[in-house]
Amino acid sequence: MAGRAALIPYITAGDPSVRATPPLMHALVRAGADVIELGVPFSDPMADGPVIQRASQRAIERGVGLRQVLDMVAEFRRQDADTPVVLMGYANPIEHMGQAAFVAAAGQAGVDGVLVVDYPPEEVSDFAAMLDAAGIAPIFLLAPTSTVERIRQVAAVARGYVYYVSLKGVTGAGNLDTASVRQRVAELRQYISIPVGVGFGIRDAQSARGIGEFADAVVIGSKLIETIETAVAAVHGQGPDAVDAAAIEAAGAWLGGIHAALEQA
Repeated sequence: MAGRAALIPYITAGDPSVRATPPLMHALVRAGADVIELGVPFSDPMADGPVIQRASQRAIERGVGLRQVLDMVAEFRRQDADTPVVLMGYANPIEHMGQAAFVAAAGQAGVDGVLVVDYPPEEVSDFAAMLDAAGIAPIFLLAPTSTVERIRQVAAVARGYVYYVSLKGVTGAGNLDTASVRQRVAELRQYISIPVGVGFGIRDAQSARGIGEFADAVVIGSKLIETIETAVAAVHGQGPDAVDAAAIEAAGAWLGGIHAALEQA
């Protein structure tokens, strides 16, 4: 990773299947992933565009909830003790489990970071402290509209990295203006000392390479999940083994291309 931005793919736990998720995570690592963001399925994913919404709904229909996601992380850890895994999701499943119980279970499973989209930093200092004490990084989002006050609040409690949302809107939306993102990331670094990852709107090697020239990490999800959807559709009706194999192969091959582009950034 020396000399290039970290590559952080996002997938939804339980999609294309529960069984395929840990092998899919391993395939992404082999393809060059430095960190894996694992989405916790939720029925009302307000920050996510239609692609991730579909993946979340498919996983929910398979019975995937927070406890099952933690089981997948534990399964992944049996073969990979090193690649950081960040859970990304929403407050409701954590509140249902209980914050303290969640932190304990996440630590036991081998989670390295937690990003809760609808936990504002000024309201979750106790939760962030619990995570930090357990060796789990509390990660927060910042957006083009974030005020200096909000940036300072995030800087005070965030660990691991800060996730800068490069677009106004949901995941996978809009056209990326690399120049404005570069300027905004430079502004954030006046207040934030930990790495800044950039996500939302990165869809191909060109956009990944452009962001990788100045960001500490490139986060990419919607296009990866679209790639999985396309691979699954191509083997429709051939059975679960064919579906899982096609999804894993396609995701690894596609992410490998993004990794190669970042090496050139």
